[in-house]
Amino acid sequence: MGAGIMSRRAEACNNAHVRRLAGAATLMVLASCGGSPASPTNGSATITITAAGVSPTLLNVTQGTRVLFVNNDSRAHNMASDPHPEHSDCPELNAVGLLQSGQSRETGNLNTIRSCGFHDHDDPPPGGSKWTGRITIR
Repeated sequence: MGAGIMSRRAEACNNAHVRRLAGAATLMVLASCGGSPASPTNGSATITITAAGVSPTLLNVTQGTRVLFVNNDSRAHNMASDPHPEHSDCPELNAVGLLQSGQSRETGNLNTIRSCGFHDHDDPPPGGSKWTGRITIR
């Protein structure tokens, strides 16, 4: 066989391999886009604070996860565990504390299987109910 034929066959094989890899990569990207923001996470998760409230309001995480709270609101929020004002249900959440606009901070490791409510201590429910949520550790 001539060198030209071998070269075209090698190129065709490489192109087919590249197409398979590209297809697999596309499927992985699409799969990661699906699901609810409350899907269980392994190791880290994020709750975003805005003027409209917190998102997600319900979050499922696996044991050992730390949750990052990000304040994208123009004002400060003082995030704490329920109940108000004791903040005793999930002390790991109290590590977040006062977040100025643009700041972020993680909870402690959420190691105990339970459900943890949280709220803005400076604007508690019912008035500040849009800055409340629940993290379930599974």
